[in-house]
Amino acid sequence: MSEPKPEAIQFRNVEFLTSAPTLAECPPDEGAEVAFAGRSNAGKSSAINALTGSNKLARTSKTPGRTQLINFFRIRDNLRLVDLPGYGYAKVARSMKDEWQRHLAFYLEQRQCLRGLILLMDIRHPLKEFDLHMITWAATAGLPIHLLLTKADKLKQGPANNTRFAVEKALKEKGLNTGVTVQTFSSTKRTGLDKLERKLVDWLAPRETQAQRDS
Repeated sequence: MSEPKPEAIQFRNVEFLTSAPTLAECPPDEGAEVAFAGRSNAGKSSAINALTGSNKLARTSKTPGRTQLINFFRIRDNLRLVDLPGYGYAKVARSMKDEWQRHLAFYLEQRQCLRGLILLMDIRHPLKEFDLHMITWAATAGLPIHLLLTKADKLKQGPANNTRFAVEKALKEKGLNTGVTVQTFSSTKRTGLDKLERKLVDWLAPRETQAQRDS
């Protein structure tokens, strides 16, 4: 049997799989998955919908913190996208925020099928405190992380690129640039969508084909 090419991953065929209220209720830790994380209203759901070509797959809302479940989407076979709850929303008690942060750190560090993390940040407000916590957690776990500077359509191309350069420089100065890539993105204009797709294929395809080769 010939091995599937990376292009065989079709994000337009993604379908909802399940929602988990806790990490303990996630699907079995097998196959490969990429998680999307970000502050509330960073455009996470909009990015997932743009990627999959659906306006309804991931719930969007103007109310911060609407997504408070871990949502799993099936690409095919054992390939998944994961929508992690938005962090930093104001209407949740501090104790609940702290509890979720502990669970989130455990997920990033212990989930064996996790191939990479897409961290979304509003290009006008990048690298907030918890964004840096997420990047540090990923670095500790040796997990590749791709920063998506969303809502790039709110800025002209020059300022948008300058922000990307500034983010890359800041991460390098903090010693957090290893395994980290950065791009600008707009779900409205679909700017950078092809680059996001290539990153996901790069993370999901190689180990998938390796597993088939070894079986």
